[in-house]
Amino acid sequence: MRARYGVPLKVTAVGAAVGAAGLVYAAGFEARSFRLRRITIPVLPHGARPLRVLQVSDIHMVSGQRKKRAWLQSLAGLRPDFVVNTGDNLSDPEAVPELLDALGPLMEFPGVYVFGSNDYYGPKLRNPVRYLLEKTQGKHGLNGNAPAVDVVHNPWEPMRDAFDEAGWLNLSNTRGRIKADGLEIAFTGLDDPHIKRDRYAEVAGGPETGADLSIGVVHAPYLRSLDAFTADGYPLILAGHTHGGQLCIPFYGALVTNCDLDTDRVKGLSGHTVGEQRSYLHVSAGCGTNRYTPVRFACPPEATLLTLTPRD
Repeated sequence: MRARYGVPLKVTAVGAAVGAAGLVYAAGFEARSFRLRRITIPVLPHGARPLRVLQVSDIHMVSGQRKKRAWLQSLAGLRPDFVVNTGDNLSDPEAVPELLDALGPLMEFPGVYVFGSNDYYGPKLRNPVRYLLEKTQGKHGLNGNAPAVDVVHNPWEPMRDAFDEAGWLNLSNTRGRIKADGLEIAFTGLDDPHIKRDRYAEVAGGPETGADLSIGVVHAPYLRSLDAFTADGYPLILAGHTHGGQLCIPFYGALVTNCDLDTDRVKGLSGHTVGEQRSYLHVSAGCGTNRYTPVRFACPPEATLLTLTPRD
């Protein structure tokens, strides 16, 4: 009996040890290994000076996350021309003061924002295997599941009020403009498609006349939103939500995107085409996680400094 079962038990022990080491790395190191990615996108008029745009997304702030708070504060040293916050700021209803403290230095710069589902509702403890199975079956938020019940309602109103008071533009199913280095930058934003709060019909019509650049902003990059922005002629779309896949396989990539976007475009800069229209699409992998799954693997948390340059 010893000879028969000895090897499998050793293999099991080794597998358990490897799994435990991976969990320690994913939760103890990588989830706190904050990075800044830099990307250049040629979308400005000829002769314009490059603009520096800081995109932050999916912060999922939880009380006590001092390292994340300090890192977000340090991003103000980049001196961006403006900030784009693509939502899911909270993962703890008690963390609004810490979130606003973290973003305080960035709120000294012009900015715009949209909200995600986790700004409105707190996360629920779920079986991660069930989560992965739902995503592979095409179930995404309210788009494929029954409406959520018994959910925690986050205190998003004080967060919205603080953003507004700082001068950041709320782009929830509306439009807005800011001026950056003499350029008129127009924005068209949507509320979160993940929970069916997007109302593109209310903002349809394409880029604004007289603007030097028009940008589409949305939290979750569902194809219906990307198609609408692209068909209307927006040269650039900014989104978040995917966490870059969060748990990725080295040399392969993401398994899920948590929406109907393909995994090849789960993070970073890509393109989106509708007919003869084509837009640049940038999806941020974000810098946080759901409080109940505080792990990332082969997908470190990030913010992105987008350098907008004149078109070729």
